[in-house]
Amino acid sequence: MRSEPQASAYRPDVHIESIAGWIGDPVPAAAFPKHELRFRNDRWAHAVGLGDLSGESWISHFGRFEPLPDNLPGPLALRYHGHQFRAYNPDIGDGRGFLFAQMRDADGRLLDLGTKGSGRTPYSRDGDGRLTLKGAVREILATEMLEALGVNTSKTFSVIETGESLWRGDEPSPTRSAVLVRLSHGHIRIGSFQRLLALDEKAQMEALVAYCLETYPGSTPPADAPGRDEPAVILMHQVVERLAALAASWMVAGFVHGVLNTDNMNISGESFDYGPWRWLPKWDPRFTAAYFDYGGLYAFGRQPEALLWNCGQLAVALRLLAETEPLVAALDRFGGLYQQAMARHFTWRLGVEPRGPEADTALIQAAEHAMTESGEAPDQFFFTRRGGRAAGDDAFGELLRAYTPTAGCDGAFWQEDAPPGILIDEVERIWSAIDEHDDWSALETKVSEIRELGRNLGEAPSPRGE
Repeated sequence: MRSEPQASAYRPDVHIESIAGWIGDPVPAAAFPKHELRFRNDRWAHAVGLGDLSGESWISHFGRFEPLPDNLPGPLALRYHGHQFRAYNPDIGDGRGFLFAQMRDADGRLLDLGTKGSGRTPYSRDGDGRLTLKGAVREILATEMLEALGVNTSKTFSVIETGESLWRGDEPSPTRSAVLVRLSHGHIRIGSFQRLLALDEKAQMEALVAYCLETYPGSTPPADAPGRDEPAVILMHQVVERLAALAASWMVAGFVHGVLNTDNMNISGESFDYGPWRWLPKWDPRFTAAYFDYGGLYAFGRQPEALLWNCGQLAVALRLLAETEPLVAALDRFGGLYQQAMARHFTWRLGVEPRGPEADTALIQAAEHAMTESGEAPDQFFFTRRGGRAAGDDAFGELLRAYTPTAGCDGAFWQEDAPPGILIDEVERIWSAIDEHDDWSALETKVSEIRELGRNLGEAPSPRGE
């Protein structure tokens, strides 16, 4: 069984102050006409020492954004550039969010509280800086399911309905508004480095590399890696490891992020910023989440390629500090690291002990073929065959019978007919109950079911580079 996040005292640590003068801009939070708490993630609130906040204090800090004790004196909208669908855009940054606070958890990790829908900033362009309540509900569902399925993801910390009517082109309008707070292991993006390259800010690039190495400690490069003692090269290796593992965890989860721009890529390797996401209804590498992704650039099967391309853009930016050869050597590790991570996550979700690269790769390929032929949803496929159960007479079944089940695969949870899922029809059902009847029970039930899935899957593989 998976353990709950460990409770911790509140330990503020505003580590970003060392680079705050150029990494972001102080901004005010929007003044909202209403503050109605809709979601409060108490298990993660306790992990950062905020679980005992009263309802009034919660609204004050995460609806009105009054500073937390000994924390940032005011919100900070971060600056970055980025490739958006492979087109470089220097006119972006935190357009409807900001960094609000930093603190340590029980393990000493530095965590950020950031926002979505908290008002206009210097980077809002033509946007209103707001978030729809439906968007907030979708982010709750995405982060809860990804966490259950072993993906290194941000956590939805708080959702407060704010009483404004918003107009959007991609959902019926007017629609309800909300402000969301997410708990993340950092908000430094590949686009943060791209901005410094564009401005030729070498000293700030060196400071940002140092900040990331200290804030997100990871492994050292292989012994034979060229330039392995250079800070920029060390960071490059760590990011490649993390994003290769992230890509693999998305694939095993059957998750399609939808918008894999470089400004959506955290240096920490943490998945975040959920917009047009989808879960696969069937195994289809061409399945695309974003209706505006006309060419399928970020289709399900192209996600590893997209993350490798984004790593390449980080390498381009780090050329301000390092030679090409050691950065390319780090990039060249992506494929092998991805395959290793696929095996770790695939066998974990299937509930069997790994048997080595050759056997595990064959098992994965046979599973993909079986899902393609049958049209069975990945969620159901993994659930039905957990621990080697229901190993049929096809090629996948023959391979599966050679594997040893992990502990806990015979519990009552796995005897149910189906796992909890959040395919698009289910998401719309949950939202309709909220939108039409202000009925939050379906969402609350789904979150409970998803968390039970996570507990029964057990401890997930650790992300590489952490």
